[in-house]
Amino acid sequence: MATLDLQEQEQLEALKAWWNDNRNQILGALLIVVVAMGGWRGWQYYQHKQSYGAATLYQQFIEQLASNDAKRINDAAAAVTDKFGSTAYAERAELLAARVNEQGHDLARAKTQLQWVIDNARDATLKDVARLRLAAVLLDEKKYADALALLDAKHPDSFDGLFADLKGDVFSAQGKIDEARSSYKLAYEKIDAQSIYRSLIQMKLDALGSAK
Repeated sequence: MATLDLQEQEQLEALKAWWNDNRNQILGALLIVVVAMGGWRGWQYYQHKQSYGAATLYQQFIEQLASNDAKRINDAAAAVTDKFGSTAYAERAELLAARVNEQGHDLARAKTQLQWVIDNARDATLKDVARLRLAAVLLDEKKYADALALLDAKHPDSFDGLFADLKGDVFSAQGKIDEARSSYKLAYEKIDAQSIYRSLIQMKLDALGSAK
């Protein structure tokens, strides 16, 4: 890559700062889409096979999500999990409630909920979503080793880009530029060429500068 002039360097630093501020929101939105798409069949199955009580409690939880009241949302999620913890309703309720707590900066509760999904969810897709979310929280807390341990977990090929990109963020935060560059390059290769997310990865690669 050609040497960047001062204006380009300033632009890249501004973009990098913007990404650091907005990483969790963007990743969270992407992962909620994954939950919605990947879990649809399981959702249909449980709608038909599980008890009316579980479906009713989950519907009440969904209604509470619109309230933006963290206590009511957490109470509703806990009710689903306490009574129907072995169902698909519980793992989705915990994952969505964790997102609310991340946004509200109640990270301790969010981490507990995400870990519950990792430990208990039957849907492998939701486990991987929870790992990514928890790793992002641990990155913000500068718990780099713990974040990387989660990101080293086995996962489907379809998640390669997201896992590699977040690994790049962890390595970058640690000042491990070569490792960060390698992770970002892998993420760039794995993310769909038409995705705007790919442009963000390229932005981070540019911000690292050329390899020596």
